[in-house]
Amino acid sequence: MDPKNIVDKDSSFFGQPGGLQTLFFTEMWERMSYYGMRALLVLFMTASLQEGGLAITVASATAIYGLYTGAVYFMGLPGGWIADRLLGGQRATWYGGIIIMLGHIVLAIPSEAGFFVGMILVVLGTGLLKPNITAMVGQLYSSDDDRRDGGYTLYYMGINIGSIIGYFVTGYLMENAGYHWGFGAAAVGMAFGLIQYKLTQRKLNGVGEKPPKPMSPKGTKRSWGIIWLLLAGLAVYTYLALNDYVTIDPTVVAGNVAIIFTVIFFLYYLSVFIFGKLTRDEMKRLGALFLVCIASTMFWAGFEQAGSSFNLFARDLTDRMVGSFEIPTTWFQSLNSIFLVIMSPFFAALWINLSKRMINPSYGFKSAIGLIIMATGFIVMFFASQAAASGLKVAPYWLVAVYFIHTVGELCLSPVALSAVSKLSPKRMAGQMMGIFVLTYSIGNVVAGLLAGGLDPENPQAMPELYWTIFVFGVSVGAAVFVLALFTRKWEKLAPDDGEDEHPGAVIDANEPVGKP
Repeated sequence: MDPKNIVDKDSSFFGQPGGLQTLFFTEMWERMSYYGMRALLVLFMTASLQEGGLAITVASATAIYGLYTGAVYFMGLPGGWIADRLLGGQRATWYGGIIIMLGHIVLAIPSEAGFFVGMILVVLGTGLLKPNITAMVGQLYSSDDDRRDGGYTLYYMGINIGSIIGYFVTGYLMENAGYHWGFGAAAVGMAFGLIQYKLTQRKLNGVGEKPPKPMSPKGTKRSWGIIWLLLAGLAVYTYLALNDYVTIDPTVVAGNVAIIFTVIFFLYYLSVFIFGKLTRDEMKRLGALFLVCIASTMFWAGFEQAGSSFNLFARDLTDRMVGSFEIPTTWFQSLNSIFLVIMSPFFAALWINLSKRMINPSYGFKSAIGLIIMATGFIVMFFASQAAASGLKVAPYWLVAVYFIHTVGELCLSPVALSAVSKLSPKRMAGQMMGIFVLTYSIGNVVAGLLAGGLDPENPQAMPELYWTIFVFGVSVGAAVFVLALFTRKWEKLAPDDGEDEHPGAVIDANEPVGKP
């Protein structure tokens, strides 16, 4: 049966296709497990052995954290390819969830080697699950189904609800039972997601059941051979590293990975211009999109301090006592998701009302504003760290203010950037361009880990200067993007060439969820 003919008649989940229920709850529990576990990483690595941690230096711990989060986004590229050519979205999501659950189980076992093996498993599983479950949401709807926007809104709510649950549950367990109980809770959350997925999978009605562009039997066999060979190589290298046969300096590796990802980004972008057979208008639109990519990279380098330096600041330098209750460290990170849920409808209405008044800022302008707003959050941290440098623990409202400002910046940039990729990319290259854009997440996360290495709570005197530097750099890049956007805004309005949509290629929906990618 053709799923397109089915979903038009299906409205069993709040007026949406029943398959959205399957994906909503699977994603909710997966995000609960992912963000709940991620919130503990830097805290666990930097905690003393007596506290049940690994006693790793802040610089190394935050570099590892940056590599981990950057790798999660990067692995979405091969994960999407595997679903498109080998497994299909349904099986990729199922196997990815199983690998994630196994990773959390390994993390729950007190062992230094198990900790790193568990993180690798979560990276591989998330790379397989995340891009494909999101893609299946769009595939539930026919091209002219008006429910699509509402469906993505519901799905987006599931992402944020899951992250809030994760922060609260794992954070509470960390403070009251120990780190490994928090990791174990993440495994239970993913197990709930898998059980729910399997029980309601029939509601997908064939969406994502088969790969859309399957390879020949010979190509399939060759591809799986290469994949297993790469996994075997990763396993051998991990074994050598864990047994000290190979020496790894996380900060050096993170710096090299950031350079490699950046080079890949520029080379791929350049190759599109050279070999993409672009028209003049397409080149101009991709030039405008390049500004958005630069803003996105800088944005995530600052925004992703949430799980690293801000997390450590909350644990060591913030007065978390409210009466007789001590606020668990990770609960501060939930503020971003809470603010997103509250403010998203207002921002959606803002852009619509501006458009009705014939005021429609360019993508470059909105991205620049989002970056500048995010950067101003570091002014708050500048003053908070000055107070901490004097030997005082600061009030929690400093972090509340920072998370609020960063969420406002995120709502200005993140959905706009996804929409820009959809609109400004030639339709025949939409999938490739989204892949290139995802690299901005990877680069930003790795750089964020490197920056956080200089923000050691043991040396609070050094914090104000670094926070100020991040603020100045972020505002400077945002201002540069803003000025250049004045020249490129006309390029964004160039109409696509006639017949461009006739080229085959993946189409990225502009309403893809924002906030918890």
